[in-house]
Amino acid sequence: MYQLQINDLTFEQFLEQYWQKKPLLIKQGFRDFDDPLEPEELAGLATEECIESRIVTNHKDQWEAHHGPFEQFDLLTETNSTLLVQAVDHWHPQAAEIVEAFRFIPNWRIDDLMISFSTPGGGVGPHLDQYDVFIIQGQGKRHWRVGLRDESLKQFAQNKSLLQVEQFEAVIDAVLEPGDILYIPPACPHEGYAIENALNYSVGFRAPDQKDLISSFADHIIDMEAGKQRFSDPDLLPRDSIGEVTNSDKQQIHAMLQSLLEDDSLYSKWLGKTLSEPKHEMDLAPLDPPIEPQALEEIATENPIIYRAGGVRALYQVCEDHILFSVNGDNYTVSHACLNAIKQLTDNVEFEFKAIIPALSSLEFKQTLTKLINDGTYFVEDSDPADADFDEGWE
Repeated sequence: MYQLQINDLTFEQFLEQYWQKKPLLIKQGFRDFDDPLEPEELAGLATEECIESRIVTNHKDQWEAHHGPFEQFDLLTETNSTLLVQAVDHWHPQAAEIVEAFRFIPNWRIDDLMISFSTPGGGVGPHLDQYDVFIIQGQGKRHWRVGLRDESLKQFAQNKSLLQVEQFEAVIDAVLEPGDILYIPPACPHEGYAIENALNYSVGFRAPDQKDLISSFADHIIDMEAGKQRFSDPDLLPRDSIGEVTNSDKQQIHAMLQSLLEDDSLYSKWLGKTLSEPKHEMDLAPLDPPIEPQALEEIATENPIIYRAGGVRALYQVCEDHILFSVNGDNYTVSHACLNAIKQLTDNVEFEFKAIIPALSSLEFKQTLTKLINDGTYFVEDSDPADADFDEGWE
């Protein structure tokens, strides 16, 4: 496991002084850092149809972005090129361990692990991200410049899939070596270029905006066949102007909409569903044949390790008369008596089965865990999951 050291700061101090406030260079945040994968493995992932990947090149100030999957890698030249692969934590268990070092941030805020391989001079140019990111330097060296938020900076499109920002004043200007980490808050301009062949690991965070949330909530209302209350005005009186929408009309419509958000059951189920939905496909292995709920007691006697599959999003809400447990966009209802077991399933990527044995007395918990194991989102083994081999495709 990777142990994160944020200079001489505690996690509490980092959150208070830097989180969403200003960038930070963390020297040797991961001491004695070992890359969890090789460039050839990253290229192997980029050949897969279900994995999002890009190659960005910047030859003679001409920027181009090409989307995978890739059958060959002639675009990845000896200089000025970068291969980027999204959601590697969904497919590579060893790489996924990097994300665990950042779990002092709530699960629902963590998005995925993007890994890039750059040849000398390779990068994606100066740009802004609208979310927090930690960038870990793996093999090689990379020169980074990072600025503070500046709303006057203009963005422009180098092409339809590569948005960049004009030059900015840097508050961090440094060469990162293996184990060094950059923390970059939302909207802080930054650019990095490889000095030599280099691997970088980016842990990104979710930051949904209002329009995305409203759109998602509207979809949920439709799916649940809710929101059927109609406007009514039985006490309507004649008006001086029939063209006016009065303050009373506006307030009544506002109250109709607000009542949907105040429906705790509707809101909680939507929130669990939308916050736990993965953005990318993942490498799940459903059980064949599936097990029945009564098999869990027999499994428990052997006390194996329960693992959460890479990229699985698991969270819970403590509601008035139940716990709402959400996994990959699906909601499950269990009793408050199962809280400790739910914490094990959401707070840890692995734990001993015996830690949740008391919750097996709950039929609803037993049925939920059985479904999750059958779906492959959780699995039981006596040892660490086998390494995946993604060497194919590198040319």
